[in-house]
Amino acid sequence: MVSNTNTTCNFHKISVAPMMDCTDKHFRMLMRQITSQALLYTEMIVAQSLYFSEKKEKFLDFNIEEHPISIQFGGDEPRFLGEAAKLAQEWGYDEINFNVGCPSPRVSSGNFGASLMNSPHKVAKCIESLKKNCDLPITIKHRIGVDSNDKFEMLNSFVREISAAGAERFIVHARKAILHGLSPKENRTIPPLRYDIVEKLKKQNPNLFIEINGGFTNIQECKTALTKFDGVMIGRSAYKHPLKWLSIDETFYRKQNPSKKTSTIIFNLIPYIEKCLIKNGSTWPICKHLINLIEGIPRAKSLRHQITTKSISKELTIKDIVELTNEIQNIGY
Repeated sequence: MVSNTNTTCNFHKISVAPMMDCTDKHFRMLMRQITSQALLYTEMIVAQSLYFSEKKEKFLDFNIEEHPISIQFGGDEPRFLGEAAKLAQEWGYDEINFNVGCPSPRVSSGNFGASLMNSPHKVAKCIESLKKNCDLPITIKHRIGVDSNDKFEMLNSFVREISAAGAERFIVHARKAILHGLSPKENRTIPPLRYDIVEKLKKQNPNLFIEINGGFTNIQECKTALTKFDGVMIGRSAYKHPLKWLSIDETFYRKQNPSKKTSTIIFNLIPYIEKCLIKNGSTWPICKHLINLIEGIPRAKSLRHQITTKSISKELTIKDIVELTNEIQNIGY
């Protein structure tokens, strides 16, 4: 197991956040064309749902190309989380992340996600169960506070208790969660970003690996943040504007990324798209992510429309994708 020490060789400087309805295995395959090094995450999986499911592969399946990959669990029952940890290790995930940051009503009503910050002892028990039942690193993603429970002393105490329970990396979304009055979407933008609070947390806990999350939109912002924090997690910007992140490997890992153009990325993905088409009878599961690659290109709106409408109606063929990609390549993208 990796110890609770600030050694960036054991951890990833850059990660792409778990996002519901976004970071499925198809999006992660696309992101592997953007970066081979950044840590990728699954969507949140509710441990109890996984436990009772008869189709566990639906939750757990991923492609070998997705490594390094972290699986994120939500829940508040140590027993179910322990069983989920065993499965995560059996399926070959690289680490486990525990969700104490999601502000969705579906999550808070079940007493997990961000609402759990109000119950640090319960979180500690969950972390202990995850750690006891596997040999994977256990990490946690959380906010800087919840509703009126937003004093720094609470946050500092929370992190120290969870560290003692065995959490090895803290991904801190630099906003508090407002569970009463704001929607999940509003919680991503309305509560102000407080990088200063996360910086204070790092200064008071120099031996803990503190990764910051929230509001990062470009490489330079990440470079600046890494002068103060151990890692940076990027979220919506990676999903909506993946091409902005093509230099992750070169900038942070000193590795070249040959996929510098939209057409190159799509051509590289065609064998995977073909497999998806054979398995699912549709290209939409991956093409719904692919359209975010087509921006800043002449006729971008028309190209996105063609891919979307044909893919949803199951009329988009591999030949169509090749022709569209050739068109993109011929105009220099």
